[in-house]
Amino acid sequence: MASRRGSSSIVLPSGQTLPSYTRSSEDDDGLPHATKKKMADHLRKYEALFTLTPQRMRIIVEAFKESLELGLSKHGQIVPMIPTYVFGWPTGKETGQYLAVDLGGTNLRVCLVTLQGEGKFEITQSKYRLSEEQKQEDGQKLFDFCAECLKAFIDSNVETGVIEKDQILPLGFTFSYPCSQDRIDHGILIRWTKGFGAPNTEGHDVVEMFRNSLAKNSVPAEVVALTCDTTGTLIASHYVNPKTRIACIFGTGCNAAYMERVGDIPKVADLGIDPDAEIAINCEWGAFDSYEHENLPRTKYDISIDESSNKPGEQAFEKLISGRYLGEILRLIICELIDEGVLFLGQNTYKIEIPYSFDTAFLSLMESDPTDELLMIIGIFNHFFALETTLAERQFFRALAKLVGRRAARLSACGIAAIVSKMGYLDDGCYVGADGSLYNKYPMFAERIHEGLQDIFGEKGKNIVTYHAEDGSGIGSAIVAAMTKARRDAGIYPNL
Repeated sequence: MASRRGSSSIVLPSGQTLPSYTRSSEDDDGLPHATKKKMADHLRKYEALFTLTPQRMRIIVEAFKESLELGLSKHGQIVPMIPTYVFGWPTGKETGQYLAVDLGGTNLRVCLVTLQGEGKFEITQSKYRLSEEQKQEDGQKLFDFCAECLKAFIDSNVETGVIEKDQILPLGFTFSYPCSQDRIDHGILIRWTKGFGAPNTEGHDVVEMFRNSLAKNSVPAEVVALTCDTTGTLIASHYVNPKTRIACIFGTGCNAAYMERVGDIPKVADLGIDPDAEIAINCEWGAFDSYEHENLPRTKYDISIDESSNKPGEQAFEKLISGRYLGEILRLIICELIDEGVLFLGQNTYKIEIPYSFDTAFLSLMESDPTDELLMIIGIFNHFFALETTLAERQFFRALAKLVGRRAARLSACGIAAIVSKMGYLDDGCYVGADGSLYNKYPMFAERIHEGLQDIFGEKGKNIVTYHAEDGSGIGSAIVAAMTKARRDAGIYPNL
């Protein structure tokens, strides 16, 4: 049946109903819709706002390098450059059974990892969903939940004979929130990110809190190492692919880790570590350009997201590139055009006016829609927002999604380039293990990073290759636990 939008529906052989849109040759269908020309005019405005030139990227890379250097030289800097007390690369000969617990942004993951040496491993795992309430309730309760899930996991593996009864297994705890560490089995939470707000946790040692919960629930596990997913990703990826020098996460959060010479980290000079030793650095680079906002090209939409976020002024880099915010950037642009009377006149737009209602996954779908009529985009607007769209509008939304997604990837390339340039990896080239929902699922994200690296470095940018990293929070965490146990058993920096 034809609706007021000049659309009708087609019933497919499968029984599915798809809207089909009819067009008259005159000015679209005479209904209050934005015309193709008008949309093109608007698009030019957004192209100017969201396009990053190679020259601008190089300027960002230089500022980024300075931030990294500053973080290594002094404590308490904006990009904190946290020494992880993971010393050197894995040998590949690490073996044995290890537990890994990962408190992520959406799930709690519990793993049993059997390292078999020579870059080989086996993994058994379970995931437990974290509710929004759990992220906000008291911190000790959150760790109690982690301990209860771990106990259930161990018990079920003891029953099936995978874990020996009464065996106390070493555990690697992946906790991907900024912590200050002065040894590997200790970490004071600096601040929650990724939408967590559990009180009585910031300023506390999260390992101690987790150990209390483990003891309370009589869980047969010993926390050996606290790492973040990015450090774990670095170690796991190197275990499997020894040419790896950098690891990055591009997902809900964003971060990078790499291996630094101790002699080039002035702020740990007093620890008495051999200056030629290497230590993994957790950059926490999502904080780059926070507070001052001098280097990143923020639009008014980015500023609006920042000001209404739970941490205004903080995590400036992350807010431009993380999957948590890309959908919201696009939604704010659409809402602005609704307010200006350009889009959806005479339609009820209340659903799309709800903050964070436009998921970043929608951008992925919009960019990868293979149909001429952009049926996927019809579906998104119809199904989630009860809005009808014209082809001109859908083409515009797709182009917008591309601008926002491309800017995120190119800024990500700036971060990688800063580490490559600082460490002198360009000539010999290196692999970058990358993980996270954006890198893995967003169409063309990896290709756009590579394009960005070539825009920054020219032809030599091809020497820097990102690839889908190994599982950092499971395998990586277990390898870090293995490396730490071996190091301490050998009496090497036993207090770190």
